[in-house]
Amino acid sequence: MSEPLDEGKTEAELIKVRRGKLDALRAMGRDPFAVTKFDRTHTCAAAREATGIVRLAGRIGGLRRMSKKSVFADLDDETGRIQLYFKVDDLGADADIVDLLDRGDIVGGAGEIFTTKTGEISVHVRSLTVLSKSLRPLPDKWHGLTDPEIRYRRRYVDLMVNRPVLDTMLARSRILAAARRFLDGRGYHEVETPTLLGIAGGANARPFVTRSNALDIPLQLRIATELNLKRCIVGGIEKVYELGRIFRNEGIDKSHNPEFTMLELYEAYTDVEGMIRLTEDLIVHLAESVGVRGDHEWNGEKIRLEKPFARIAYLEALAKWGELSREEILVEERARSVAQRLGIEFQKGASHGHVIDKIFAVVVEPHLVDPTFITEQPVVLSPLAKRKPGDPELVERFELFIGHLEMANAFSELNDPDDQRGRFQAQARERAAGDAEAPEPDWDYVQALEYGMPPTGGIGYGIDRIVMLLSGETSIRDVLLFPLQKPE
Repeated sequence: MSEPLDEGKTEAELIKVRRGKLDALRAMGRDPFAVTKFDRTHTCAAAREATGIVRLAGRIGGLRRMSKKSVFADLDDETGRIQLYFKVDDLGADADIVDLLDRGDIVGGAGEIFTTKTGEISVHVRSLTVLSKSLRPLPDKWHGLTDPEIRYRRRYVDLMVNRPVLDTMLARSRILAAARRFLDGRGYHEVETPTLLGIAGGANARPFVTRSNALDIPLQLRIATELNLKRCIVGGIEKVYELGRIFRNEGIDKSHNPEFTMLELYEAYTDVEGMIRLTEDLIVHLAESVGVRGDHEWNGEKIRLEKPFARIAYLEALAKWGELSREEILVEERARSVAQRLGIEFQKGASHGHVIDKIFAVVVEPHLVDPTFITEQPVVLSPLAKRKPGDPELVERFELFIGHLEMANAFSELNDPDDQRGRFQAQARERAAGDAEAPEPDWDYVQALEYGMPPTGGIGYGIDRIVMLLSGETSIRDVLLFPLQKPE
């Protein structure tokens, strides 16, 4: 990363020049790192709408020296950019500071708003303070910071020089806040459940393993918040949610990161249909919180974010797009034959559920563009969902797909402790047979169900994917502030 190379200096030489300017500021009694505060009256965005005198602070995004006595600069803050105009003769005791400025410095200034001959709203600066000296040169403003690995590793620089990145992170913040307001307004209670667990359950995924020195026991990072949130339902918190980090020891690709954010919620006395209505309302609300309405382009496709969302049953979708019968999915040997015919590869010891999940991904997901609820999944895919009345091989469940990606997963929650015990035992057999993603049984959760859990609807939302959709990003790493990276 370097400033424009027409200066003919290496990065080390540029750093030396900047440190010399810092020394000069200190010699003047203007040490920027000794300044403790700066009182602003306006942000950059507010100043563009203001008249009269304003006090601003931000980072210098560029300097244009028109002459020895006339300099223009771009000032950036969280809200945007405004142009500064320095006329040395008008700065009095601060005049000497201008020659010591560099791109990247953080400054505070006061002056009056005016419009240049070219129509640019600007601030004629009358007083100037350097608040922090940028000792390292920023990336070349013409070529920017484009290497993805450097961008993710030095995200703080990426945020400085690539405004769309900052806008995406601010949009993410608004989406999270909007989700909380939505649920709080509907009477849900936000709780915090443990990240360190003796047994990480609630999903099929490999956990990260660690150890407690104090207790001398192995621990796992949570792979879901589901089982503890349903313990809250058992205990009497009838509408509960958690918005937090989940950890799964899995691969990294455009839609997966080992550390990600989920919103899980549970509501007593409702079912999967109640979760469908809530989900339609929530997704549209989150879209509107960042100005997305109706047709929305994402990853080269137009997606219509309007209620009601489409819905189709799991087996019906496989029959429609793959001409596959119920038996070819629900009978394990036949499902494995279908997967082989489709050229699907999976690890030795993969469960029946894993096999049909791969079939669904190949056959159905390419057709799911607009928001679509896939309902009535097989029970072998859904160890925590209630069986469908009249068809015990299926469950009351949906997965919401948008733009070919799963965004949410919901159940009418299984509350029969004996049925739950049997499904955990089946998972234990799958694990013993070699399925590394089959979780260890959480027998305390079965005990909790034996105290009685009311009929409950529950859902988990992939927040990072929803942010991807609404911000127009196509990689999960572009919506995470600090995605996981190998060390340099």
